[in-house]
Amino acid sequence: MTPEDRFPGPEHQDPGHRHQPDLDVLPFGTYYEPEPAGYAEAAYESETYSGYGGARYLEQHWPAGGHDPLGQHGRPDPHTHPGYEPTLPDQPSPALQAAHRGDDPPTIELGPPLPEPGVPYHPYPAPAPNEPPGPLYVVGDVHGYLDELVAELRHQGLIDADGHWSAGRSRIWFLGDFTDRGPDGIGVIDLVMQLAAEAAAAGGYCRALMGNHELLFLGAAKYGDEPVQSTAGTASFLAAWRLNGGQQHDLDRLEAHHISWLSRLPAIALEDGHLLLHSDTTAYLEYGESIAEVNDAVHDLLADEGVDEWWDCFRRFTKRFAFRGDAGPMAVHELLETYGGARIVHGHSPIPYLTGAVHADDGAPPHIPGPYIYADDLAVAMDGGVTMEGRLLVARLPI
Repeated sequence: MTPEDRFPGPEHQDPGHRHQPDLDVLPFGTYYEPEPAGYAEAAYESETYSGYGGARYLEQHWPAGGHDPLGQHGRPDPHTHPGYEPTLPDQPSPALQAAHRGDDPPTIELGPPLPEPGVPYHPYPAPAPNEPPGPLYVVGDVHGYLDELVAELRHQGLIDADGHWSAGRSRIWFLGDFTDRGPDGIGVIDLVMQLAAEAAAAGGYCRALMGNHELLFLGAAKYGDEPVQSTAGTASFLAAWRLNGGQQHDLDRLEAHHISWLSRLPAIALEDGHLLLHSDTTAYLEYGESIAEVNDAVHDLLADEGVDEWWDCFRRFTKRFAFRGDAGPMAVHELLETYGGARIVHGHSPIPYLTGAVHADDGAPPHIPGPYIYADDLAVAMDGGVTMEGRLLVARLPI
């Protein structure tokens, strides 16, 4: 278990010094980094955007010495939030210069001139029968970093300056983990829901998977401090959510339509030969032998089962690192042979943990040039570690 995922229990009463996770057995892998194309750097020069996990945003909105509703640097104050124990991604960091990098912009179909402001407008008609779908994109873990998400979607040409869908028949899959640790998880959910409606009207789509933090967030809202029997001792969803970066203002703003939407997200999907998962684990096999069976099992559990069953599901989908090391390709093959596809694309495990590049010797943040391809080129990792001064990744498939 990495420092990113903590569960309350006896072994955490006196954490002391936390060492880095054991990363001695690493997969052979490569980064995907598109060739620079002289793309304009304006998208990376907004006031709040930071390629290194939002440190600039937090310093601007919660400056040192100013009023900080969550505690210093945007995390709960242990004096006002007893039981909160900071984990590695929550550690404060100085504001850093945003990483400037050019990507090949996607080819976007141009529409007719814009009408008068305020007039409902959908420039792209629905696709005709037998018309091929648009390009496919995936988005890694966002964790509440709304400004970083907006900047990267704009950089890829997927939304316009006002934050509306501008990608025509393009398709986007978010790989889960919208909330926790970052400043605006509900804002992220609202944006994805908005883009889903706008993309459908344009002939494309914007869809999302359920991550382990969706399960944790929903569990905190539904069960609160109700105790569960965990392997780490008696705990509760609310306690685990707080320990894993839960932001009280997200819980306060959670509404019924958010809960309904999150509860219906699929756990697994297959697009263009890519098996899309949130977690790099084989735990999906425990819920069914087909994609439909897995998704139905998770939805049925969320609709009917009790707190212990919810907790067990959350813990299973929090497992990680199944695809790294010598046995990694075998685990990938097992999932692909069961659910289909030629390659797995996942989030959940930050690339700096997969590669061992959590921090350089000089203390600089990890360099994440793009998605990480490993397990004999059968797996693509998309969590750029935005919560740990890495990067929020949006990539076009295939890589």
